[in-house]
Amino acid sequence: MTQPTQHQKVLIVDFGSQVTQLIARRLREAGVYCEIHPFNKAGEALKAMQPQAIILSGGPNSTTDADSPRVDRSVFDYGAPILGICYGEQLICAELGGKVESGHHAEFGRAEIVITKDSPLFAGIGAIDHREPVWMSHGDRVTALPEGFHVIATSEGAPFAAIADETRKIYGVQFHPEVVHTPRGAQLLKNFTHGVAGLTGDWTMAAYRDEQIAKIREQVGDAKVICGLSGGVDSSVAAVLIHEAIGDQLTCVFVDTGLMRKGEADQVTTLFREHYNIPLVHVDASKDFLGELAGISDPETKRKTIGRVFIEVFDREANKIEGAAFLAQGTLYPDVIESVSPTGGPSHVIKSHHNVGGLPDFMKLKLVEPLRELFKDEVRALGRELGLTDAFVGRHPFPGPGLAIRIPGEITPEAVATLQDADAIYLDEIRKAGLYDDIWQAFAVLLPVKTVGVQGDARTYEKVLALRAVTSTDGMTADFYQFPWDVLAKTATRIINEVRGVNRVVYDVTSKPPGTIEWE
Repeated sequence: MTQPTQHQKVLIVDFGSQVTQLIARRLREAGVYCEIHPFNKAGEALKAMQPQAIILSGGPNSTTDADSPRVDRSVFDYGAPILGICYGEQLICAELGGKVESGHHAEFGRAEIVITKDSPLFAGIGAIDHREPVWMSHGDRVTALPEGFHVIATSEGAPFAAIADETRKIYGVQFHPEVVHTPRGAQLLKNFTHGVAGLTGDWTMAAYRDEQIAKIREQVGDAKVICGLSGGVDSSVAAVLIHEAIGDQLTCVFVDTGLMRKGEADQVTTLFREHYNIPLVHVDASKDFLGELAGISDPETKRKTIGRVFIEVFDREANKIEGAAFLAQGTLYPDVIESVSPTGGPSHVIKSHHNVGGLPDFMKLKLVEPLRELFKDEVRALGRELGLTDAFVGRHPFPGPGLAIRIPGEITPEAVATLQDADAIYLDEIRKAGLYDDIWQAFAVLLPVKTVGVQGDARTYEKVLALRAVTSTDGMTADFYQFPWDVLAKTATRIINEVRGVNRVVYDVTSKPPGTIEWE
């Protein structure tokens, strides 16, 4: 990853927690640039980044196990302030001469800490004897502190709920300040970065925009760049940023898979050709994709098929552009860090439709990935910085494989048309009700289930359509959106009356815990 060397930086060492990304997001929200690196690469990252502070994440392991993940000793000898979270606190104690034991009282979920000593970590949060709600998730606990440390907060199940060595500026907390369930956790993290480590918060989208434009110009020179435009926010922001850097050296290739939402292909071509005047090749490859998907029901096979066909079509069009040497992609930071999971998690399955890590050997193009350091909300902020309208950058996320993963079972032209019509009605009613910006993501799913219904005087035997809407602050966890019933009723009535092939509508009220995928 290209280093933004002029910014103050924090290294986040990842031990496999499902919420490690949230640490980075909280720091970025406070204007602090940070990067996540797996524990077994921490020494290398330390040398490359030269960070002003270090955070050790939580994780599922126990330091009492002989093969538990550890960290290069250089992390502790480096001299920068350190904050250990959950497993990170236990690791600090285990590595520096304290003691951690299993089999004690575990704490999972909401808990309360009591501040026992004044500390810069709790500035603005509470004084001695203040009780503060936090979120715990641990089965082990610290039973003895290393030399130089003292307790600054306790809880019912953790007598060492927060610890500090003020001289070396090493801190540990047994709870998770990064999650929303610790109400003032973001303040605690800012106390560490700004108060303890002395950072000023110099990470802004305006600065990022200028830096990336300079980097793109340096990387590309006078060569031509092709951007694989999907129509989504990520690739669109990448395209506009690159065009600002190199102008007509950029050509966008929009491969219309036939699996987009209703009318979106026209919206994309209009936006880029007429509003931004960016050279755009529009390839209608819907027959290619639908033909290759015929008879395939397995979701992973569908996604791989879409990825393969996309590369084939894109490569065919790219070869027609003389002098093209670079391929631009809208790869985001979560794609990067999930593709190098330190614990061998499911990222290789979840992200199988991304080209993280490279291109097929037969594509002789070098990658330009100007969003590689950003989270989704930061991409939206960059889009606004580039002048994209809120109506565009605020659009709900839409998966790369499109409606193919919203149709469990075989993909047919009829099923795609049915889902496009129903999905358009759903979003139309959400917008009319003024709810669109309250919802993080909304979509319809055409289930491979038929039910008997009665419409007028006739019995019908048609498909069931599921509606899904969720709220989220990070895209990792999600809660179902509590729709006003009158909006749902109107939406369902319109779908049943206006969309052929659907006679029943249901609403999905499940929540999404970290690390899961939906409808795939």
